[in-house]
Amino acid sequence: MDASQAKQFIDAKWDAEIVPQLVEYIRIPNKSPMFDADWVANGHMDRAVALMEAWARAQDIPGMTLEVVRLEGRTPLIFIEVPAANGGRDDDCVLLYGHLDKQPEMTGWDAGKGPWEPVIEGDRLYGRGGADDGYALFGSLAAVMALQAQGAPHARCVVLVEACEESGSYDLPAYVDHLAARIGKPSLVVCLDSGCGNYDQLWCTTSLRGLAGGNLTVKVLSEGVHSGDASGIVPSSFRIIRQLLSRLEDEDTGRILVDGLHVEIPAERRAQAAKVAEVLGTEVYDKFPFLPGMTPMGDDLQELVLNRTWRPALSITGADGIPPLASAGNVLRPHTALKLSLRLPPTLDGKRGGELLQDVLLRDPPNGAEVSLHLEKASTGWNAPALVPWLEGAIDRASQEVFGKPAMYMGEGGTIPFMGMLGEKFPGAQFMITGVLGPHSNAHGPNEFLHIPMGKGVTACVARVIAEHHAASLRGETTGVAAVAGGSHHGEHGCC
Repeated sequence: MDASQAKQFIDAKWDAEIVPQLVEYIRIPNKSPMFDADWVANGHMDRAVALMEAWARAQDIPGMTLEVVRLEGRTPLIFIEVPAANGGRDDDCVLLYGHLDKQPEMTGWDAGKGPWEPVIEGDRLYGRGGADDGYALFGSLAAVMALQAQGAPHARCVVLVEACEESGSYDLPAYVDHLAARIGKPSLVVCLDSGCGNYDQLWCTTSLRGLAGGNLTVKVLSEGVHSGDASGIVPSSFRIIRQLLSRLEDEDTGRILVDGLHVEIPAERRAQAAKVAEVLGTEVYDKFPFLPGMTPMGDDLQELVLNRTWRPALSITGADGIPPLASAGNVLRPHTALKLSLRLPPTLDGKRGGELLQDVLLRDPPNGAEVSLHLEKASTGWNAPALVPWLEGAIDRASQEVFGKPAMYMGEGGTIPFMGMLGEKFPGAQFMITGVLGPHSNAHGPNEFLHIPMGKGVTACVARVIAEHHAASLRGETTGVAAVAGGSHHGEHGCC
């Protein structure tokens, strides 16, 4: 593969077609089912699927087939198959993954911007979902087309784009089983739903945290009562829920107090965290929009990286039973409910994490309050096996060709349930997890943006790795021990 020629092709494809398509995609409020219970009736998901389907079908890719697969009662999935070309192997396979569902709106967008209002400022395309993860289908096919444009060989490629990743990918296992014969046994899986520590080089995800979360509710009364009359006699539901959370989290430090939710951090991951801290410096925390005078949870950069990638951490992402300030009367409220998001270490079993969370919060409720925890997610994280030599070399060459700098390796704080599932189903596959969610890109939050040059660069890197996968396949090096490479999210993309 001629790297310069591939990059010229990809840059032109992004400028002429992909960015305009992403602009239209951002306009569609196709929130994931967890955030839009009426997603079928609203039709936004189908609009997003139709947009991507139309663009993909219009591409000049000989032999490509595309199907929108719809299992009953589930979100749709786009399945694309591209046959091997220019001497590549059809009995080997590269699987490329992305998702098209989105997180909800979130408040706090700058004036003139919004989740469904695409805005281009310089190199940034603002709006919900462009980077997480609307670009994946376009980038995957552009990488393949860049190879075909110069007659470079590649193996058979399969593209899967799901529509419920932001809800935990609960539909995906059914689709992977349904399509198993058509997918085959991929020897390389490329996931484009991760991120990057900066926009200067290719970033490689070495681990992903798991997630246990759901709705914690405390009820104390059948209806609200006068706070002056009841306070001091009726326990506050807010105070009780605060007591319960103190069983789980040290409110002074944020450390999770349940020993079973911690794991031993491998020495290799500690060494990688030290390297990340050295390369990024204070960008480890400067990338977040801290208010003036606000400080991070410590000043040891390596420990902050490990906090984000290998330690459990609790976030409260929503509340119910609490009226807005403008309409809050002097009432002792009957209940308080909180949405909990507990990130789990990569090697902790998600089911076990959920059980521990339920045990610590539900046992012996204070004052006999009615306490319930509805678990919505209990996902296991993922820790990458060691890289095989051909993939490690391909990743570094790709980063040097495209960015002029070596690739970096870092764990991710978010969750991508797909990776653990694929790791189990295809134990012989190698993994390239990469993405475009870098500093200030703010996945899931206000002012989310796609860094367009990074999107182009990641696409070019994927093309290089697919090309080298062909060469490794001919040498018989693409089967055996699994491996991983890629970038780091929210993400809180989350993944999820």
